[in-house]
Amino acid sequence: MSKRESSGEFDDELVNAEFESMVEGLSLDESSPTTYLDELDAFEDHNRFTPPAIEKKSFKQELRDALRAITRWKNNSRNHHPDDGAAL
Repeated sequence: MSKRESSGEFDDELVNAEFESMVEGLSLDESSPTTYLDELDAFEDHNRFTPPAIEKKSFKQELRDALRAITRWKNNSRNHHPDDGAAL
């Protein structure tokens, strides 16, 4: 047996021993109650956007607001907002 072969075997034994010492504390049969995907789903549910509640207006109130906006747009003599009235 040459010196190189015995050195290679010694290195292999050293690597195997190091690996065994690292994995001997690990247990494959211990499972957590939640998985990473469960945690990810919970994170997404928690951070999901919920739009604010929009107050309901009666038809009469909607009509009154529309007439007021049209009147402001029509009487824009100083040309403050020269748009097409999209700010109704």
